[in-house]
Amino acid sequence: MSKNDPSGADAAAETLIDAEVDDLPAPAPPAGLSGLSRLVLGISLVLIAFNLRPVFSSASALLPEIRTAFGLSPLGASLLTTLPVVCLGAFSPFAPRLAQRFGSERTLLGVLLLLGLGTAMRGLSSVSLLFLGTGFAGAKIAVGNVLLPGLVKRDFAERAALMTGCYTMALCAGAASAAGLSLPIEEALGGSTAAALAAWALPAFAVTLLWLPQVVRSGRLPRRAGFRVEGLWRDRLAWHVTLFMGLQSALAYCVFGWLVPILRERGIEAVTAGGIVSVSVMVQALACLVAPHLAVRGRDQRLINVALVAVAVVALLGLLFAPIGMVWFFAVLQGIGQGGLIAVALTVIVLRSGDSHVAAHLSGMAQCVGYLLAAIGPLIVGLIRSTTGSFAGSAVLFVALGLGAALNGWLAGKAEHVKARTVEPS
Repeated sequence: MSKNDPSGADAAAETLIDAEVDDLPAPAPPAGLSGLSRLVLGISLVLIAFNLRPVFSSASALLPEIRTAFGLSPLGASLLTTLPVVCLGAFSPFAPRLAQRFGSERTLLGVLLLLGLGTAMRGLSSVSLLFLGTGFAGAKIAVGNVLLPGLVKRDFAERAALMTGCYTMALCAGAASAAGLSLPIEEALGGSTAAALAAWALPAFAVTLLWLPQVVRSGRLPRRAGFRVEGLWRDRLAWHVTLFMGLQSALAYCVFGWLVPILRERGIEAVTAGGIVSVSVMVQALACLVAPHLAVRGRDQRLINVALVAVAVVALLGLLFAPIGMVWFFAVLQGIGQGGLIAVALTVIVLRSGDSHVAAHLSGMAQCVGYLLAAIGPLIVGLIRSTTGSFAGSAVLFVALGLGAALNGWLAGKAEHVKARTVEPS
């Protein structure tokens, strides 16, 4: 892995880790596509990315309404925001195996169908189905999170930087759209919170139809894992990378899960609060494109890791306590800090890996353990709100998560590789 890349776009593209890199025979991009077919393929991949975030931010935007409509206790609301994050960690290890068994294209088709089904289940006005559908959707998002970056990199290797930008923007656009539009959708549907939650199944079902030609065109060549990586889970640096990923993710999912309710409790009108979060998330997308370029230009990543943690935490404290007139400023600042953190955490995974096989396994470790750790963040925010009657105590949590992320970001930012080795097939 190259430690210095002169191109910021190329640096961003390097954060796309191929989860199928160990497979034999190696997955190949589709051959003989016309210009129109390649355009449809690219649009399909971008729209799949769009659908991987609305489950999180739609529930956040409508959380007070969900509590009223479904009769959820404060603990129930906390568990609802935490459940999909737990699923991200619990189900991500299964993605490469599913791709080996069924192929990436067919696996993603199943992801889209079941994601749409899980999202639609939230509209059936049942507490049990609300949680079941949320968990179902979270599990499918976990698989899509792992497989989609590799497909983008494989099928558009010559335009990896451009597609990385489109992919990143689509992820953030999905989150921003759900944060900003869920309340207007509820109003348009006669005040039905359940229907507004279920409405986000429609984009998933629509892109399912667009993805079908890719599934029909894909081959059915069986594959097996031909490489393995040894020593990773015993390596201290790998654990610092994993904890950095997990703790910064905890901050991120506190934002996805609770920032709209925090702003609404401060007296900001509901639609405006959703709009503020939408702007913050779109700023994250821009920061995701710039941060890898800055990260690879330095001798190591220690300073940028710590600096971005500081920006993200200060911005969250500003959103909690600063005068209302400064909320937009801190929302943009939070987008810069959090978006940059996500990008440098992914960049560090690549830079600390000696080859692409180690990078794929380190990414799997960081996602599995990291997301399970990240689920603690939104859960504790909800518990603080339910026990104290205020979000103010969340400041202590944000500072604690920030200190942990900064410490592990500093240690993970050292310019060295994890002590793991790739074992080639005999």
